[in-house]
Amino acid sequence: MYQTTKRSDSPVSIIGAGIAGAWQALLFAQAGHAVTLHERGDSAMTDSTSHWAGGMLAPYCEAEVAEPIISRLGQRSLDIWRRELPDTPFNGSLVVAHPRERNDFERFARMTEGHERLDATGLAALEPSLEGRFRDALFFPGEGHVEPRRVLPKLHERIRAAGGTIKFSSDVSAADLANLDPKGIVIDCRGLGAREEQPELRGVKGEMILIETSEVQLARPVRLIHPRWPLYVIPREDGLFMLGATSIEAEDTGVSVRSALELLGAAYTVHPAFGEARIVEFGSGLRPAYPDNLPRIGVRGGRISVNGLYRHGFLIAPALAELTLAYVQRGQIDNEVMQCG
Repeated sequence: MYQTTKRSDSPVSIIGAGIAGAWQALLFAQAGHAVTLHERGDSAMTDSTSHWAGGMLAPYCEAEVAEPIISRLGQRSLDIWRRELPDTPFNGSLVVAHPRERNDFERFARMTEGHERLDATGLAALEPSLEGRFRDALFFPGEGHVEPRRVLPKLHERIRAAGGTIKFSSDVSAADLANLDPKGIVIDCRGLGAREEQPELRGVKGEMILIETSEVQLARPVRLIHPRWPLYVIPREDGLFMLGATSIEAEDTGVSVRSALELLGAAYTVHPAFGEARIVEFGSGLRPAYPDNLPRIGVRGGRISVNGLYRHGFLIAPALAELTLAYVQRGQIDNEVMQCG
């Protein structure tokens, strides 16, 4: 990291009130900036990628496939989540596998750290609903999870409490805002909406299914080793569970039959009672990704873009906001994430 010029007194306009933009707005507002957060959708945020996210805060698990920068940003973000939203559930996460995926399970254990190996008895003590289901598990006690549709409104409330303004149904561009206030800073967090300026962005579809049952109780996400992609069973409130998430190189919407069968079948193999659960919702979101699947903070004078969070949005957004704030206030640049010029 090194130092450059700073603009600590400038007003800040942020485009996109999803998880990336919300964290930018919160940290800048808390630092004393005049913050306006623009969102082209309404307050329900149903068109946002964040609306369909899993909300996993799992930097140790992600180390199995992600670059080290994701682990670094993710672990820092855990501290920020705890600081800003201390009621965030940090009950850890579990990784399990059926006998046919035993080799993949052992590989996952070798590729990750921060876990404890539980035998069947230890797993049953931690999650009684899984008694007798798996012979062992990996427990990552430092990880957490949030429910995106509940936590985003909380972040928006915190932004307002810190003095920030949120304008929904405000479809503006970075150029529009820069012309309105040439001395201000514009932070573009639109995801795929910024593709006209960043054509290298692509959408990676993540599908999810929401089910409801009172027959299973889980206190933490359960990740099931799968030959094609990791599958999650994530507990929500009121007896709901999110099943996800696929990573498909496609930009269509909706959930395919194949994905639905795999997601529902995986849930059934975690616990047969899921077979009697009620399907509440199918849906998918397009995650913005660069060719290397790594996040990027781009800086051109008073215009900053934060994009390419891929499937790690809720995990790394707080740390990216901290880096952006450090640049604006102190001229500090993180060379792994930031591109200037």
